Amino acid sequence: MIKVLFICHGNICRSPMAELIMKNLVEQAGLSACFRIASAATSMEEIGNPIYPPARRKLQEHGISAEGHRARRMERSDYEAYDYLIAMEQYNVRNMLRILGKDPEGKIHLLRDFTDHPGDIDDPWYSGDFTTAYRQILEGCRGLLEYLQR
Repeated sequence: MIKVLFICHGNICRSPMAELIMKNLVEQAGLSACFRIASAATSMEEIGNPIYPPARRKLQEHGISAEGHRARRMERSDYEAYDYLIAMEQYNVRNMLRILGKDPEGKIHLLRDFTDHPGDIDDPWYSGDFTTAYRQILEGCRGLLEYLQR
């Protein structure tokens, strides 16, 4: 089983979008039994909150439900529990390393590193651009799934 944890600052926009998009792609590929996919925050600000309404609406536009999601904070034990820790931006990576201490097994990656356009996914909480965030996350998840199927 391949275990993937998506991480952003608050776990109410980008990382749950990535979690749910990836679960949808994996299900469409008939691979759900081969994956464990979740998401988490690097901050405590939104713990227990549902997905941010504009992110939920963007997912719904594409037939993806966000029911039941509640933000949680990444824990040090997640390093052992997951094979891949996928950040949305470099700022998340720095905060992940504060929580984890180090990345001896090279599990930490940026989601867009699995695309032809590596780099950060801007936080739509600030930009309001959930369309671009969705497109970039979908592209990253497709690239990640392709990478994992090799």
